[in-house]
Amino acid sequence: MVAGPIAAAASAAASLAKKPASQADRPPGTASLPASVEETAALLARGDYVADRSLATAVFLALAMNRPLFLEGEAGVGKTEIAKVLSATLGRRLVRLQCYDGLDLAAAVYEWNYARQLLEIRLAEAAGTRDREAISRDVFSRRFLIERPLLQAISPEGGPAVLLIDELDRADEPFEAFLLELLADFQVTIPELGTIRAETPPVVIITSNRTREIHDALKRRCLYHWVDYPDAGRERAILRLKAPGAAEALSAQVVAFVQRLRQMELFKQPGIAETIDWVTALTRLDATELTPEAVDETLGVILKYQDDIAKLRGATAASVLAEAKAHPAPPPAG
Repeated sequence: MVAGPIAAAASAAASLAKKPASQADRPPGTASLPASVEETAALLARGDYVADRSLATAVFLALAMNRPLFLEGEAGVGKTEIAKVLSATLGRRLVRLQCYDGLDLAAAVYEWNYARQLLEIRLAEAAGTRDREAISRDVFSRRFLIERPLLQAISPEGGPAVLLIDELDRADEPFEAFLLELLADFQVTIPELGTIRAETPPVVIITSNRTREIHDALKRRCLYHWVDYPDAGRERAILRLKAPGAAEALSAQVVAFVQRLRQMELFKQPGIAETIDWVTALTRLDATELTPEAVDETLGVILKYQDDIAKLRGATAASVLAEAKAHPAPPPAG
């Protein structure tokens, strides 16, 4: 018979062995990953994100298979928000890399702190140190490394991460090559230091507004999902969460109005972000329903180009409004 503390330890080890690996190895302070599409939808809902089943399925598979999720869609449809919600609901830190034209390795992955390295060399010389090999090893150690978002995401400090690579289509095509090693193996190779691997691979969300095509080599390393504009019922459900103070009649008319705008030939159709802003703005103006005057005065909330505003203002807006009032958006299911 095993005595006291040894028995307790053996019992604890046996209990841990029975747990799924995702729970047994889960770092403190993080939530377990969802076990089904339904649990994934519920997880997103806890973060006030209304997802359809196809999106919940894509997120579930990305988490279950430990694969990056590549999200494409028009601006303002909620791609970036998915990473923020997963960070909050899974209890993981959010590491965000905002892409832009000219983004390079030093801004995205790492760079050496040259000023500190030079100071360290000067101090070593002043102390009479002559071992150049030892100095070289010291100045190219982790304490002189400035970690940028991609390296921060696989670093153990701070615990597991959700890595958001936002608007990848804004970066130059050569930058995509920097991502291939990270997305395939969750590691970064630094010539002077070696390979740094993630102890717990980050959840990776990549977004693109499709202003250019992303290379196939990167897409092959990801699961893909197109995030479309929501239908009327889901858009009303989103407004209930994001603009709870809005009158139901106003929300129904706004959603119907915006849904009709998305069928028009506009330079930039309004996304769900603009719908939320518009309902919030109208509520601040004490509106309880849409009127022609309110529409004309607030078009700049939902349309961001003067040509679109000029095209819609006046008779066209009044016509769209009449249709929206005659056929308001239905309430969300359930």
